[in-house]
Amino acid sequence: MQKLQQLYAGKAKSVFATEDQDYVVLSFRDDTSAFDGERIEQLSRKGEINNKFNAFIMEQLAVAGIPTHFEKLLSANEALVKNMKMIPVECVVRNVASGSLVRRLGVEDGMELNPPVFEFFLKNDALHDPMVNEYHIATFGWATDEQVQRMKALTFEVNQVLKKLFADAGMILVDYKLEFGVFKDEVYLGDEFSPDGCRLWDAETRKKLDKDRFRQGLGGVIEAYEEVAQRIGVPL
Repeated sequence: MQKLQQLYAGKAKSVFATEDQDYVVLSFRDDTSAFDGERIEQLSRKGEINNKFNAFIMEQLAVAGIPTHFEKLLSANEALVKNMKMIPVECVVRNVASGSLVRRLGVEDGMELNPPVFEFFLKNDALHDPMVNEYHIATFGWATDEQVQRMKALTFEVNQVLKKLFADAGMILVDYKLEFGVFKDEVYLGDEFSPDGCRLWDAETRKKLDKDRFRQGLGGVIEAYEEVAQRIGVPL
């Protein structure tokens, strides 16, 4: 399918039109950002790793019956996906306390959360992605009540699938964010699932294997991403 004009450029991905209005090309770049885009660097191979990682995860979720926007890989750093109207709300699930939850509530870093914590955040870098709730979403028309419930249900289904996938590979899925969109009146999982949008720790050492290595200046970002990919069986 032919890639046409660029429709959108985010912090780490670009979206291009195709000759079929139902599908777009998602292009993963080597850009790596933190702190709502205040810090941006280029990390070689990152776009390719995240593209292949995302494809693998989306395929695993599809097998589990979770509807996703992913169609197929087109190249090392490009994928064909459904052209959805994105819902401007991030769904976050926390299995272990870390990051902003610890800062906000003063709970112990690394504390297991049972049941997991679910949170909504408005996707808006200028406002630093503020936390919102279902009343905000309804009042401002970001999604219908039915869509909100569907997003929540799918997010927890994803948690069941991916917690086991990573646990079987000796890792802890600490937390993650998901984004959803609407395609032909149905809600689908969109955007990406990669170490850019989740926290992953080695189960024994608690070594960080995600973008916190970039945020915290720990180094070895790409090496950590490759390690995660290899441990769960992503073909790189």
